[in-house]
Amino acid sequence: MNKENRKRELTIEATVENLEKVTAFVNEELEKLDCPMKIQAQINVAVDELFSNIAHYAYAPRTGSAVVLVEVKESPLEVVITFIDRGIPYDPLKSKEPDVTLSAEDREIGGLGIFLVKKVMDDVTYEYRDGQNILRIRKKLESWEDSRPGL
Repeated sequence: MNKENRKRELTIEATVENLEKVTAFVNEELEKLDCPMKIQAQINVAVDELFSNIAHYAYAPRTGSAVVLVEVKESPLEVVITFIDRGIPYDPLKSKEPDVTLSAEDREIGGLGIFLVKKVMDDVTYEYRDGQNILRIRKKLESWEDSRPGL
């Protein structure tokens, strides 16, 4: 792989039916990096949660498009995935964190998905700019960078 940053973009209708296509798009890039399955699984949890939320809530009751941008950055090696939609402005990072010490029955509904995303990703940011929700997740991959051939 060259030392330059790589970007790939997918524009897709934000529907639950398209979640599989979004996951496959992200995984295609991760597989080019020989991403360890544990890290790929963590990223898949985040992608599933974030795209599902866009599909369910961003344009409700209608649908609209979403952009999924996958960037591979070098030095340190990391993957940055950005979700962009023109739906209802919503910052999921401001939602109240669930009390995970309570049993599932006693816990309030909602918030667990974004809580998990924040736990498995190295960084999660949100901004609303130019009529767009922009949610970015970052996962550092340097833990296996030195063992990869060709670097």
